[in-house]
Amino acid sequence: MQLSVIILNYNVRYFLEQCVTSVQEALSNIDGEIIVVDNNSSDDSCEMMKSRFPNVKLIENTANSGFPKGNNIGVAQAKGDYICILNPDTVVSEDTFKKILAFSEKQTNIGIVGCKLIDGTGNFLPESKRGVPTPFVAFTKIFGLYKLLPKTTLFNRYYAQHLSENETGKVDILVGAFMVMKRDLYLEIGGFDENCFMYSDDIDLSYRTLKKGKSNYYYHETTVIHYKGESTVKDGLYMKRFREAMQFFYKKHFKSSLIFDVFMKIGAFFFALVKKNQSKLKPLQAEEYVLFSKDENLKNKLELLLHKKIHWQSKIEGNTLFSLSILNKKQIEILLDNTNLSFKEIISFLEVNKNQGFTFKIIPKNTFFMIGSNNSNDKGTVIKID
Repeated sequence: MQLSVIILNYNVRYFLEQCVTSVQEALSNIDGEIIVVDNNSSDDSCEMMKSRFPNVKLIENTANSGFPKGNNIGVAQAKGDYICILNPDTVVSEDTFKKILAFSEKQTNIGIVGCKLIDGTGNFLPESKRGVPTPFVAFTKIFGLYKLLPKTTLFNRYYAQHLSENETGKVDILVGAFMVMKRDLYLEIGGFDENCFMYSDDIDLSYRTLKKGKSNYYYHETTVIHYKGESTVKDGLYMKRFREAMQFFYKKHFKSSLIFDVFMKIGAFFFALVKKNQSKLKPLQAEEYVLFSKDENLKNKLELLLHKKIHWQSKIEGNTLFSLSILNKKQIEILLDNTNLSFKEIISFLEVNKNQGFTFKIIPKNTFFMIGSNNSNDKGTVIKID
């Protein structure tokens, strides 16, 4: 078998359903398997998997054992030559795995391969590629020096800015939302360290891969949506756990850093101020809806559900919305029907139309809900279509 996709789930039933739907499409011409590990979800994730995807291997843990152990459990039952560690709040393109595997096969001494990640608004997620977060590199991140001096080697290492988002090349650290590597290598280096609950696990795995003399790569020629906020809400607890995770990483691989701890405490203070200001922002409320679908019945259902007239487009032409007459400073939400549009087309559409004031929702094929996120820091939205 060529590829095993490991998806660790915890209470994100609808995002999981969309993710598995996209992965199935991406594996259609690959000898592969999907393994979903559920960390004792209290929603109906497992029931959904059994009824919707009966042929997908489902492992039901009796406790939330954390990200490292949950993924290690999944990999232990994997049969693929390669594995993909994949978050449930992601959407892959139909050719994502085909491209990544072809790229990996051409490399010598391959370690981990990551790809271009975008959020639910189409914007690039800079954590798709990173450098080793030494105390100084963490300092440049916390105080925003990487933004002020993006071309300066001394300050641009946190987000591996020696590469642009549209350039493939070697990087140190990749994000655990999407990681592809050979299963034998994963097992050889011991998988994720189960002593670390979350946040530094992907850094640790990437770094141990480098220490084995392997090369990690950021590959830009395929794009994956990562809703991000669905995995973790960025609150005070997040900052506490992130600081603890980084201290774990330093203690394991370097010397404990008092300087870094001071930086993190200062950073946590500024983080709290930012979150306080963000909480005052009003959520975006759609004033107009545009549906890309060939299904008129769906259009009628949505009009009843949303109590709004739906501007109906049967197909995407040129990947832009400039021809629409309703673009008159209103808040527009774009609804994308996966029954008629491939995930690749949808992802490309988000990228092309980012930062134009639109919000986006996807209606995955064979489902009765639409799903998306207007912000990479907060939980996404699911609207049932009955």
